[in-house]
Amino acid sequence: MEKKNIIKEKSFAFAIDIVNLYKVLIEKKEFVLSRQVVRSGTSIGANIRESEHAQSKADFIHKLSISLKEANETEYWLDLLYETKYLSEIEFQNIKPKIIELLRLLTSIIKTSKNI
Repeated sequence: MEKKNIIKEKSFAFAIDIVNLYKVLIEKKEFVLSRQVVRSGTSIGANIRESEHAQSKADFIHKLSISLKEANETEYWLDLLYETKYLSEIEFQNIKPKIIELLRLLTSIIKTSKNI
């Protein structure tokens, strides 16, 4: 039986949310910011997946650090989309806690891994 990997599951679910958000933004004819948020938002999970097969502890931390940077960038794009009225209050309140949670999880995993 495979052990549950919460960060892997949550980052994949978040990537699905981001792809769906991208589709909505394209319908609104927003092409520049939408590409930025879909790139950074889906990169989070991709780097987490890469970390599963890291060659060393340092490589594992490095991959998760890239995910953390991408999550931070994604939060920026989401804030910008909200402040420029491309995201409604409801859309923003739905997705914002998810990126905050990923940021906290990644930060915690990286800190713990550095102290082992």
